[in-house]
Parts: sequence; structure tokens; C-alpha cells
Amino acid sequence: MTPRRSARLVMVALLAFVLSACVSGIEDNGDDGFISGSGEITFVDPGKREAAPVLSGTDLDGQELSTEDYEGTVLVVNVWGSWCPPCRKEAPALQKASEELADQNVQFLGLLTKDDPARAKAFNAKVGITYPSIDDSAGRNQAAFSGSLPSMAIPTTWVIDRNGKVAARVMGELTEATLRGLVEQTKKSTQ
Repeated sequence: MTPRRSARLVMVALLAFVLSACVSGIEDNGDDGFISGSGEITFVDPGKREAAPVLSGTDLDGQELSTEDYEGTVLVVNVWGSWCPPCRKEAPALQKASEELADQNVQFLGLLTKDDPARAKAFNAKVGITYPSIDDSAGRNQAAFSGSLPSMAIPTTWVIDRNGKVAARVMGELTEATLRGLVEQTKKSTQ
């Protein structure tokens, strides 16, 4: 290898390291194979919100599902996996909030990542999760938020206002109170 090529490889490696250190709100958990969020909450003023991506794919039963099916509702999108400890911990709070907010035109949708749909279905049955999830094993839907509020953390939850714009993001485990507060704030700020 020439000295010039070696220098280029070192520069590329250094640049990758620096860029990875610039990601805020997430932390590498080391041996567990995923990046979890630090709990950072971002709420966007209505005039500065970006359009939410159209999320689509098959649900855990293999049926086609799209966020276009939920136009005009406040949509809570949660990236999760049954293998993820913070996802398992927050799941009951998400289910409880989904039940309590269902009559207020709020829909919950999971984005299953890096998981087997059969294992995820078994987890949902055990915990009592009734809202649908899209199998997003390739991360295509999660990556579609790159134009608004991107996140590679698992779990991440986005709140999309009834006008189809990204209103909020939580990177990391959340509580029912935090989620309900973000949904209420989103509903009040969207006229």
C-alpha cells in the first residue's frame, strides 16, 4: 500500500469517527447491538414542521399497511423490536396510551426493526399490544424521516399532526405521561 493511499484511509477513518461523535441524543450501548436514545425530546413549532414520510409495508400478518390509511389523524409512530430492553419496558405504556387516545382521533403504529415478525407477534400477544406494526426490518421507513426529524435510536417515537407533518420526536424510552403530553401539545398546536 502506498503512503498516499494509507494517508487517505486514515483520513476516511478519522472523518467517520468524528461524524459518528456528532450524533446527539443517542448512545451506543456496546455489546447489545443497537443504539438507544438518551430520552431527548424534540417538539417542532407548527410553522416549521416538515411533511411526514409515507410509511408503508406489510404488517406482522403480511397484510399491506400505509400511513395514508390514517390521513387526518394524529399518528404516533414507534420504532421497536421485541429484542430491545427499552422497547419491551415502554410497550405497556404505549398500549395504554393507544387505548385511552383512540376515541380522540389518535392512531398508533409500530415500525418493527431488526426482528422476526413471528417473534414480534408473540411479544405483542404476551403484552397485549393491539395497534398494528409495519415490518421495517430493512429500516427503509425509519430512514424516511431523514428529511424531518431523523433518528437511528431504538426506540424512537414520532408524533405526526393531523396535517401530516412531523410535530415531535422522542429518542429513547418514553413514559405514558410524556407521550400523552406530546400528543396533547400536538393537537392544541395544530389548528
